[in-house]
Amino acid sequence: MLGEQRLKQWAGEVRAKLDLPLRLVLWNGQQLDLGHFASPRVTLKARAASALPFLLSPSLDRLGEAYVKGLLDIEGRLTDIVDMGYALARKAAGQSPMERLVRHFRHSQASDKKAIQYHYDVSNAFYQQWLDPAMVYSCAYFENGDEDLASAQIKKIDHILTKVRLQPGQRLLDIGCGWGALVLRAAQKFGAHCLGVTLSQNQFDLATERVRAAGLEDRVEIRLQDYREVQGRFDRITSVGMFEHVGRKQLPRYFSRINELLSDEGLVLNHGITSTDASGGETALGGGRFIDRYVFPQGELPHISLALQAMQQGGLEALDVESLRRHYARTLALWVENFEAHDQQIRNLVEEEKYRIWRIYLAGCAHAFESDEISIFQVLCRKAGRSASQIPWSRRYMYERA
Repeated sequence: MLGEQRLKQWAGEVRAKLDLPLRLVLWNGQQLDLGHFASPRVTLKARAASALPFLLSPSLDRLGEAYVKGLLDIEGRLTDIVDMGYALARKAAGQSPMERLVRHFRHSQASDKKAIQYHYDVSNAFYQQWLDPAMVYSCAYFENGDEDLASAQIKKIDHILTKVRLQPGQRLLDIGCGWGALVLRAAQKFGAHCLGVTLSQNQFDLATERVRAAGLEDRVEIRLQDYREVQGRFDRITSVGMFEHVGRKQLPRYFSRINELLSDEGLVLNHGITSTDASGGETALGGGRFIDRYVFPQGELPHISLALQAMQQGGLEALDVESLRRHYARTLALWVENFEAHDQQIRNLVEEEKYRIWRIYLAGCAHAFESDEISIFQVLCRKAGRSASQIPWSRRYMYERA
């Protein structure tokens, strides 16, 4: 009873300060409107009294946990649901000092492999429901803004391979190759000889199958291998959506290893998500804690300044830095649309908790990129200390693709 009274008081405060188009329905049928509206855009259903602590202290991770555990059900468009979640979390954070936590994990090869497999080995069929046909699980590139997802993903790959000036016959290493889309494109369109490495068994199996089906076994090799175990020298190295798993403290060693694998005149393209908190803190409002617990174990997002510093410490010179934040907001919005459109198929593939995790995670990430909570950059590098005469005068070559 006391909890219900406190909840009614909280609902009144929210209604007075935020006026949200949000209705809360309790387990006993009571309805508490958190704004003034004819009909709610979002309905939040508390299935039991055990949901009360999560509602009264609604950080993003606590709201997410309550939804994942089935204590809360949510009705409404995903974008509206996430907007409401952020609004409640901001109100809660404003009432007490916001927790800012810097987390560092021990990134051994064994722990990194376990974390990667937890995230990527849900099932290939699961990812096929909401990714593009090539299954590119990273930010697309909307050159004109009106491309469909499949076209934008091809343009992203071409944008990367053009930036590194990939030439026929060159050796390319793709660290974290996913399901093989980049190395297949590099071999087919650019005539490169490619090695793709991944720690995901599911990705390895399908990528290997795709290479065989394309008849590119003489030009593309896929390995189930840690990048730290790769030997040899490569003319070009790409890393797309990988360095988020490395860890802040390990970044200089990560880029140093890339430097060791790079030929003297080689080029590197690192494409990765970054924090917008220059102090090095966790993603705001508890979102980072939810992602670490349920989605990306041991994931750490560095600020772009830290990434650039680590590159220099690793012996690399940054030649070009491009923000793709708007592109990732659009990519995620399309993933969310696909996820919702294939709702029943996805529910048939994974258990309810996993379904709820990914549903709220994708929508939350879309909001985070849209609102500058997180960002993403492509950084083009080469070995430091080289002659300036080999640097292109302008960026024009990046956009003069055939």
